[in-house]
Amino acid sequence: MTEPSDLSLRIHQAIAQAGGWLGFDRFMTMALYEPGGGYYTNALQKFGALPASGSDFVTAPLMSPLFGKTLAVQVQAALQATGTQEVWEFGAGTGALAKQLLSGLGDAIGRYTIIDLSGTLRARQADTLLEYADKVRWLDSWPEVIEGVVVGNEVLDAMPVQLLQRKNGVWHERGVVSVGTGFAWQDQVTHLRPPVEIEGPHDYLTEIHPQAEAFVTSLAERMLAGKGGAAFFLDYGFPEAEYFHPQRHMGTLMCHQLHQADDNPLLDVGQKDITAHVNFTGVALAGQNAGLEVLGYTSQAWFLLNLGLAEQMAKASLAERSQAQRLINEHEMGELFKVIGFSTSADWDALGFSQGDRSHRL
Repeated sequence: MTEPSDLSLRIHQAIAQAGGWLGFDRFMTMALYEPGGGYYTNALQKFGALPASGSDFVTAPLMSPLFGKTLAVQVQAALQATGTQEVWEFGAGTGALAKQLLSGLGDAIGRYTIIDLSGTLRARQADTLLEYADKVRWLDSWPEVIEGVVVGNEVLDAMPVQLLQRKNGVWHERGVVSVGTGFAWQDQVTHLRPPVEIEGPHDYLTEIHPQAEAFVTSLAERMLAGKGGAAFFLDYGFPEAEYFHPQRHMGTLMCHQLHQADDNPLLDVGQKDITAHVNFTGVALAGQNAGLEVLGYTSQAWFLLNLGLAEQMAKASLAERSQAQRLINEHEMGELFKVIGFSTSADWDALGFSQGDRSHRL
């Protein structure tokens, strides 16, 4: 395995080759995805409920198996509506969500395809999904056509972002330079702008998301090239008006390590996760502009409750109910996490958005 120090050396070399300044999106790409040393490609634990395990954060499928069991209701309906039998998952983590969906959907799934850049996570997924080995396949790259139902839980937030800083009324792109063996910020004047005007004259730091939007565009092209399908993304984020609110002047960039959060991605490079909240308006427009229909947009709490989570919890043990409650509590995942759905056809309604749909706020 390439050690993190080797990763830092590679980033220093990239900075030098770029003339001494590297845009943050390129830095984030290397920190997370550089083969061998990047956070998602090295052998660190990453996913788990407790820091004692060496993990950095917990995701909804690890928090409660009722997450995937409830999501399966929507996935099954989408498979039926689109006349397909394949589920596609991007960034499958430990494989926990895939196992919950495969278990919940049974014969409704003919094939489960995982697209994941991490070789070490792929091995862990294969162990988790051993009993479904006849249905699961892994792909290193996108096929030309994607037919079926796509799911992505906490995928969009890990896509590299560009940082924009307004200082004294002038917009700059924030990048990374080498300082000795470490890294430091450096801003350069840029023509780039946030998608909306930021009110007020104050200094303002934010992110723009060309890679996440390009991802949705590429997905749409492949879905529309086939017989059809649907896609559901669950992640933390905001619509545009909230994302670029004048008071959100420090941006949303965040790192996670051993269940602690910090805002400095230039330290412990390759050893911690780097994320930014999702601009769901940008994601929705990318899908629409590429030809997809927006099925809905709502909070994770509303989405799961619409799909019957409360009924599932009523049949569960006290401990299981307690864990599942975290999925919908407003101060935990219920409100911060949102769900957006897309389809290649507008002739069906998604149950997950039947109440509490906020598409009008995108």
